[in-house]
Amino acid sequence: MAVKKSFAEKRRRQSEERRLRNKSARSAVRTSVKKYVALVQKKEVEEAALALKEMVKKLDSAAQKGVISKNAAANKKSRMQRLYNTLASAN
Repeated sequence: MAVKKSFAEKRRRQSEERRLRNKSARSAVRTSVKKYVALVQKKEVEEAALALKEMVKKLDSAAQKGVISKNAAANKKSRMQRLYNTLASAN
């Protein structure tokens, strides 16, 4: 069966919707990571703990949706947790 023009148009629309949804989720993850790293650099332990929790939630959500791979999310969470541990042990 030949691919019809209407099918190609629908596929293009769906791809664009998914691209925008994925872009939004990736952007949210990056923003939360930057906010967390900034708090760690300022040595604000309590705020960093809250930001870490929020960042982990966003990473898990993005991984579950397939925006980023599960391994990428796990690696990022591990690195950020180690960063927090060094901050917490210094205080």
